[in-house]
Amino acid sequence: MSEVLQARAALGVASRRGDKGAIESARRDLAAAKLAAYVEKVVAEAPPLTDEQRARVSAIVNGGEF
Repeated sequence: MSEVLQARAALGVASRRGDKGAIESARRDLAAAKLAAYVEKVVAEAPPLTDEQRARVSAIVNGGEF
């Protein structure tokens, strides 16, 4: 099962239980799983990046300035 499907299932379980903390955590995990899957897809389709381009993308992901 993919990470996105696992995260979606965990959100469903948390929602059915009504655990607000678990729901928030599961939503965050689902968003991260979707983002990771998208980034993996884009990276697989893109030509290799330069060191400068990788550093810029890394800074964006880490919330820093670029």
